[in-house]
Amino acid sequence: MTGSDGAGHERVRRSYDAVAEEYLARIGGELDGKPLDRALLAALCEEAGAGAVLADLGCGPGHVAAWLAERGPAVVGVDLSPAMVAIGRERCPGVEFREGDLLRLPARDGEFDGAVALYSLIHLSPDELGPALAEIHRVLRPGGPLLVSFHVGSEVRNLTEWWGHDVDVDFHHLQPAAVAAALREAGFRIEADLRRAPYPHEAPTRRCSLLARRED
Repeated sequence: MTGSDGAGHERVRRSYDAVAEEYLARIGGELDGKPLDRALLAALCEEAGAGAVLADLGCGPGHVAAWLAERGPAVVGVDLSPAMVAIGRERCPGVEFREGDLLRLPARDGEFDGAVALYSLIHLSPDELGPALAEIHRVLRPGGPLLVSFHVGSEVRNLTEWWGHDVDVDFHHLQPAAVAAALREAGFRIEADLRRAPYPHEAPTRRCSLLARRED
């Protein structure tokens, strides 16, 4: 889970550190019940090509990174939370994990052939969305695909208690048109736009996934 700079950055880090073990227990197997999400991830793997190196940005405990790695690509998981990174390293030895922020990714220019950012943009403030997407553009090779997913809406939800843990973290619901515009401004071309209702085991919010590609 990758968050905003300064005080907001620290609040996100502390919150995800606090819930890391519970997060793994509750969400670590979530892809088993998300066929549309799996299909999009599989499409990204195919588009990235054989021998690809993929980035999972805001990787949490590494469950999505591990799913991707099982399908062939080399995968690097990046997360703001040291506790999440530690869990990922313990559970997923075939994945490289790095601590990092979406605004300052620990990666070289063009290092990755593709990237996913599943529900990690939602912790950025509105003025950080563009810089974060520009940073993702920087670390992708020309033509590299990017999959982003987020909750649809305009509200900001603040949690102070999460699964019995004290936290302080904001969840920004985003408008698909605004995210698409920010992607284009950062140098991406939108190739697919999927909206879906929540699955029964998810929070009751509509979801949007955008599959984009870094322009040459």
